[in-house]
Amino acid sequence: MKFANKYQTRYFMPPYPCFDWAKKERIEKPPVWCSVDLRDGNQALIIPMSLEEKLEFWKYLVKVGFKEIEIGFPAASDTEYEFCRALIEKDLIPDDVTVQVLTQSREHIIQKTFEALKGCKNAIVHLYNSTSVAQREQVFRKSKEEIIEIATSGAKLLNEYKAKTEGNFRFEYSPESFTGTEPEFAAEICNAVIDIWKPTPDNKVIINLPVTVAESMSHVYAQQVEYMCKELHDRENIIVSLHPHNDRGCGIADTELGLLAGADRVEGTLFGNGERTGNVDIVTLALNMYTHGVEPNLDFTNLPELVDVYERLTRMTVNERSPYSGKLVYAAFSGSHQDAIAKGMHYREEKQLDLWNVPYIPIDPHDVGREYEGDVIRINSQSGKGGIGYLMEQNFGIVMPKKMSEHFGYTVKGVSDREHKELLPDEIYSIFDNTYINKKSKLAVPEAHYKQGECITAEVTAVAEGKKSVFTGQGNGRLDAVSNALKEGLGISYTINTYTENAIEQGSKSKALCMIGITLSDGKVFWGAGLDTDIINASVYALVSAINNSDLL
Repeated sequence: MKFANKYQTRYFMPPYPCFDWAKKERIEKPPVWCSVDLRDGNQALIIPMSLEEKLEFWKYLVKVGFKEIEIGFPAASDTEYEFCRALIEKDLIPDDVTVQVLTQSREHIIQKTFEALKGCKNAIVHLYNSTSVAQREQVFRKSKEEIIEIATSGAKLLNEYKAKTEGNFRFEYSPESFTGTEPEFAAEICNAVIDIWKPTPDNKVIINLPVTVAESMSHVYAQQVEYMCKELHDRENIIVSLHPHNDRGCGIADTELGLLAGADRVEGTLFGNGERTGNVDIVTLALNMYTHGVEPNLDFTNLPELVDVYERLTRMTVNERSPYSGKLVYAAFSGSHQDAIAKGMHYREEKQLDLWNVPYIPIDPHDVGREYEGDVIRINSQSGKGGIGYLMEQNFGIVMPKKMSEHFGYTVKGVSDREHKELLPDEIYSIFDNTYINKKSKLAVPEAHYKQGECITAEVTAVAEGKKSVFTGQGNGRLDAVSNALKEGLGISYTINTYTENAIEQGSKSKALCMIGITLSDGKVFWGAGLDTDIINASVYALVSAINNSDLL
């Protein structure tokens, strides 16, 4: 990076320190949300949405709960003009929703903008012009006074057209490229517009402070916003709005710190779609607040549906690791993560907790329409025994003994490593089945009969390596009697070290699953499982499976 010396700071610090925002711990209440998906978002698409697609997107934004939606620049193209008219003429704008339209400070554009809004009950007319040093010097080649004249002439025209147009109109002003503008000049030009519009408690004015191009670290933007909040005229009648872009990857941070600095409103898009590197992602912003116990007043309880609608209409994709909404964000592959999540889930159930505090998962997947099954625990060669055991328990009701779970974990990881892929729950169950359940490779016990006396006597029919024999053994229980019969009849030695059983629902039938571990004289441990509608049969099959998995025969 030998050319770094060609770059220098292009932003401006306020003339005095503005650090009140740094004393605050968190955002205490949600901002007014304004979706600009149909303007900035649509403008950024390779193939812009058709009229029908925009109408469907509009309806979904309303469903999510947006009360302010920027619908475009109706004077800029026939498509955007027709979209505005369609919303009005088809009566698709609820009484509690306000449309927002963009306009430059030119009379013919302003005139057409108000024509597009004819019959609209509630609208925000958004006036903007560029104010940064780079824009003033390189694009417009105008003085500060001339730039102010552009803004104030447009503000006066908005007043004139509002007076002669039926409807409830509010005004917004943006000093475009705010972050590259001297804060003192930004305040001067905004105040000049405010003085013309004369806001009141019933007719507040929106002053929007866009990060048109991100040029600083987020704490600098926070100071710029705080400075503006302190310097704007009629602050109590001003709604300070943020419109961050994501050039530096700081859109979320810029917005959160800007809200701490005193802003009241946010303009952004679903999933951050916008020109160049994108706008701020409202889904992430809102759910960040939710994790701090703040109700965002937007309905993201069905993120899978939201993602599907968004991807279909925009032809964009939501990254698999996108916060909250990505397909893999509730998927832990790491063994240590899986173990912590599994223990956290059990702890939550055990203690019947209301507050969410599960390790590695900042938000309950159920709250956004996601499921634990197949989401929180995902299995590949990096997974651990805890995660694999939890998946078996959650999906199939199988609670393995700790040491068996460890053995099975290595078995599953080995399969994933060899096949170079993630394993789905049904594939993992199949590995469990093939490895442990009702194995008859070297030994089978098709029959066992029992007699009750001072102890249990078992008459066991065994088929060992093709040879059928009948063995008799005694024990303090049926399984112990069968085990002693097999030891004596086959001349083998082992100790049953673990025995557990689960009730397993398979279809309309309930079956017993028994799991047994045996230890040989050399200390080696082998595992088997038996599945049957009869618990005694299941236990015998589990013992036989463990013997078949050993090197006893």
